[in-house]
Formats: sequence, C-alpha cells, structure tokens
Amino acid sequence: MGVESAVDHEYLARLLSQAGRGDEKAFAELYRLTSGKLFGVCLRMLRNRNEADEVLQEIYTTVWNRAASFDVAKAGALTWLVTLSRNKSIDRLRQHREESSREATDFEGIVDEQASPADGAEVSQEHRRLQDCLDQLEPQQRKSVREAFFSGATYNELAGRLNVPLGTMKSWIRRSLMQLRTCLEP
Repeated sequence: MGVESAVDHEYLARLLSQAGRGDEKAFAELYRLTSGKLFGVCLRMLRNRNEADEVLQEIYTTVWNRAASFDVAKAGALTWLVTLSRNKSIDRLRQHREESSREATDFEGIVDEQASPADGAEVSQEHRRLQDCLDQLEPQQRKSVREAFFSGATYNELAGRLNVPLGTMKSWIRRSLMQLRTCLEP
C-alpha cells in the first residue's frame, strides 16, 4: 500500500493515533509504510547513509514517545512525520557543523535513488509544485531559503556567506516564506 491517496493519509493518521496509545502493531505498520520516505528525507539532507540510519532511529523513537501529541487538525500524519524527519536531520547537521565544510551545498543535485514508485510519484508531484513556487523567488532569496531549510544554516551564516546585513537576510527569508505559502495554498 502506497501513501499517496486520501484513504492512505487517513489510515496513517489512525496508525499514528494508535501508536500514541501504545499499540505496537500499529507502530510497526506505520514504520513499514513510512520508513522508506523518511529515510529518503534524511538521506537527501545528511548525504550519509549511516547518519540517515541513525537519525531515522531517533525519529521513530520520538514518534513512539510523542505520537499521542499528534493532532490531525493541525497537520496530516505524513506531514507531521516528514517535518519531524527534517527537524531531526537539521539538528544532526548542526551538531556536526564544525566538522563539515562551510561551502554551500548544491541541493539541486542531491537525489534519493531508492524511493519506491508510490513515494516517488508523491514526492515528484510535491517537489514539482514546490520547485515551481521556488522558481518564482529571486535567485539569492531562493538560494537562502534552500540553505536555511535544507542545511540548517542560520541567518547569521547566510548573511555572512552572501555579505548582506543580518536584517536583510531575515527580511529575504520572511518575505520568501510568505510568497511560498501563498503559492502553495490550494
């Protein structure tokens, strides 16, 4: 079963709620259905299989401990899980910031080669929509948003890299996010 239809999203929300009540079978099924996609998110951001594996384990530990806090009125189950994955990956990137180079990453070239067909179709459609919206941003703003959200770069780091005042960088990101939100609204 893929995770692309509305029924599947409802099913995932139900599994997440059941896992929040300590249902191990629901948790196992949730893992089976979502771990490939979440691993892909981690791998795209971390670019290291071992790191992605470790973060994936942290994600599902957090899911087990915090699934009861999931609120379907605020976000879909898959959105909640992907956001958790993204945040955990950014935390890991920040932990290793001193060890990694300060060079900007070309996120356009990072590809998850192991996505399932169903995940690939969903990600492809979402990616196309997001890419179309990102393409509407000015080039420096687009680059800043990508680095802030995919490498976990701070406003100070981005301002330093592009040699602009901190306030300018904050304004770019804020305006860009508002523009993206408007573009992505149904």
